[in-house]
Amino acid sequence: MSGEKDSVLVIGAGMGGLAASIRLAAAGVPVTLLEAHDWPGGKMRTTPSPAGPVDAGPTVLTMRAVFEDLFAAADTSLDAHLTLTPLPVIARHFWRCGARLDLVRDGAANADAIGTAFGAKARAEFLAFDRATAALYRAFADPIMHAPRPNALGSARAALSDPRVLPWLRPGLTLERALARSFTDPRLRQLFGRYATYVGGNPLRAPAILALIWQAEAAGVWSVAGGMARLAQALAEVFTSLGGVLRLNAPVTRLIAEAGQITGAELAGGERIAARQIIFNGDPAALPHLMAAPAVARAQVQPRSLSAHVWTLAAEVGAQGLGPEALAYHTVFFADDAAREFGPLARGEIPRDPTIYVCAQDRAGGLPDGPERFQFILNAPATGPNPEDIPCETYPCRRLNAFGLHLSPKTETLTSPARFAQLFPHSRGALYGRSPDSTLATFLRPTARTRVAGLYLAGGGVHPGAGVPMAALSGKHAAAAVLSDRISAPMSRRTAMPGGILTGSAMTGAAPSR
Repeated sequence: MSGEKDSVLVIGAGMGGLAASIRLAAAGVPVTLLEAHDWPGGKMRTTPSPAGPVDAGPTVLTMRAVFEDLFAAADTSLDAHLTLTPLPVIARHFWRCGARLDLVRDGAANADAIGTAFGAKARAEFLAFDRATAALYRAFADPIMHAPRPNALGSARAALSDPRVLPWLRPGLTLERALARSFTDPRLRQLFGRYATYVGGNPLRAPAILALIWQAEAAGVWSVAGGMARLAQALAEVFTSLGGVLRLNAPVTRLIAEAGQITGAELAGGERIAARQIIFNGDPAALPHLMAAPAVARAQVQPRSLSAHVWTLAAEVGAQGLGPEALAYHTVFFADDAAREFGPLARGEIPRDPTIYVCAQDRAGGLPDGPERFQFILNAPATGPNPEDIPCETYPCRRLNAFGLHLSPKTETLTSPARFAQLFPHSRGALYGRSPDSTLATFLRPTARTRVAGLYLAGGGVHPGAGVPMAALSGKHAAAAVLSDRISAPMSRRTAMPGGILTGSAMTGAAPSR
């Protein structure tokens, strides 16, 4: 097998793989990063349109400090590579009854907006909810999100430290029931229940603690100039500048282990690369299909999270009805009845009354002229590799007409759960790995170390969980585990070996890109 004995192999250039690779390369470790697709970023991908590339994955950056820390680890800065714009409106929300609500970074302004839209009682209920979820977030940030593995003792201490935290941690308490206690108005229960879907959960089943996700968004949301795919490209450039090697179009078909120790990987073309340390940045559910040695337990990857139907398109906004100025960068058009949306999802069915999330990608700098880029997301169950029928009444543009938003698509691309299953093999289309819909889900998710010596995990299916910042933190944990397990790690950054991105070519084979 080819490969340096002392090098680390990272499989998958998603956010977790990129974050781990950068930290290892910055520590002086020789790293080769293999990516099956022809782009870095994993689910941070784009589709073409007449208005330019459209983000087909994550749409915004939250928890900015996580990324500032990552760039700093490479002795550079986030601002040196990316242009971020803070969004004045975190999200705009519409209901078909005519209600509209903007949420912003200022808690007092949010309370006033809720009071104006839904009344004084709703305002007071929101203030109590905001204080309680802020306490939840503070209590669990260190023992859960930023810890290499979830610390049950630290979580218990955190729960006892603030009386506002305990009511949200009652075993079996779902987010839906907790919100029913918090809000009288069903529209606010619907709004804050939606945050469970950010990590692939269903509020009818997800634990109440997922309410803290609101605080991650309330702390600030930024758009990235060039789209979120630009974040992945910038990280790939930082990695190669540190001497790392990124090989695109290099799918791994087998992980090789001997006597419980990882020894290498085999690519689709038959090439074998030796490595005694490998970070797998993919869905951990794929591991049983890549190796005979049991690396993770079934309970760590099952049941599966939600998936989605994702439309990307270029379109013009009609002047009638809501009009072009109605859309914010993030706009949510709610289902008429949350139970009719999440009930079918819990049964593995496609809801006929879905909530529609709209990202107007060109709205960060004001109202654009001509066709603009959009992404629509509709929650869906994970599925196998077979295509499924989509009820015609759920077609987003048709449903948005009922709200008064009229779009004229120039082109559109649909990525279904079946297509996600093809793009990310053995995921069954689940976008977030293991489902978070159980009280113990946080403690069941895989951590960086596996049962196979030298094999580590990173990505949204790994602790601390789904989402771009969480995946970046998983990469940090994986890199730390690799470094601590090395017999002797170089103390200075490698500078002699030039980096580069290798792409497959039918004419030239593997060659450094310009």
